[in-house]
Amino acid sequence: MSSLLSHNKDQLHMSPSDSAPASSTAPGRSLRHERLSRLSSSGTSDASNNTPMNHAESYFSRRDNRLSARKRVEEENVNDDYKKMYEKALATNQRLKSRLETSKQELAMIQEQLHRAQNGRQGGYGSNTLEAEKKESVSLTKKITDMEEQLKVKADLKTENQKLKDENGALIRVITKLSK
Repeated sequence: MSSLLSHNKDQLHMSPSDSAPASSTAPGRSLRHERLSRLSSSGTSDASNNTPMNHAESYFSRRDNRLSARKRVEEENVNDDYKKMYEKALATNQRLKSRLETSKQELAMIQEQLHRAQNGRQGGYGSNTLEAEKKESVSLTKKITDMEEQLKVKADLKTENQKLKDENGALIRVITKLSK
């Protein structure tokens, strides 16, 4: 391989006078030899541009251009994705802002009702409603505690029921083994 490379390098540096006549070589070799002789006779400035090294450099520069173009396309796709994400985030922010505004309005209305209730409590009618609300809240808390206790009992019953099912399955297995 290295001898072939050195032979090609020697042919590149040959002048047209150094080359053998085209009639004495094979047709494929003569064409290559003519090309090499044209490369070597074209002068130093053009010859430096047409050397195999410069061909490789131009190949790599074209390859780099293709890769950079592909990279730009990928970056544009990523930028499009970021744009979509930005637009989605912007829409979410707008929706959340509108929800915040409605919540603020509801809060203002509730505060206003609270002030009216506090001002009305000072009179005779407001105190009756406040007492009724207190009684109702006490009865509701009692109902809640009763329901919580019922839930606890229900959970206990479920665990006990599961234990009984497991014991029943074990007994059935024992009976089937004994009957065999």
